[in-house]
Amino acid sequence: MDYLLSMTEKMTVLYNDTCPICSREVNGYRRMTAGRAEGVVYAGLSEGAYACHGLTEEQAARRFYVVKEGALLSGVPAFAALWQEVPRLRWMSWLVSLWGLRWLAAQIYDRLLAPVLFAMHKRRQRRADTGGATDRIR
Repeated sequence: MDYLLSMTEKMTVLYNDTCPICSREVNGYRRMTAGRAEGVVYAGLSEGAYACHGLTEEQAARRFYVVKEGALLSGVPAFAALWQEVPRLRWMSWLVSLWGLRWLAAQIYDRLLAPVLFAMHKRRQRRADTGGATDRIR
């Protein structure tokens, strides 16, 4: 529960650690920020960190969130804030800060990527709830 102690000091990344795609991506960020003095704290949904920020588990699973300087950021602004902390990825933060690209990236994330990842998450949950049986009822 490091995220509770360091929310005001460090950036906190809230992510869906039950999603294999999300976990793989965030683990890459974790490796890139490991050992940095200012650090970034990573808190998966299974840790319950979302509740500290007024989010439900479903809301937190729908999007990528970052808490930076007390502000809760989601989607492309959250990614941009995290990329700003990773020297190798700062160029991506700069790139999505350009107005036209910021709008395009937000549209792609909000309308395509986040909904698809969330639908996959819900499907995994349904399969787990039914003991692995398929959920194809037509």
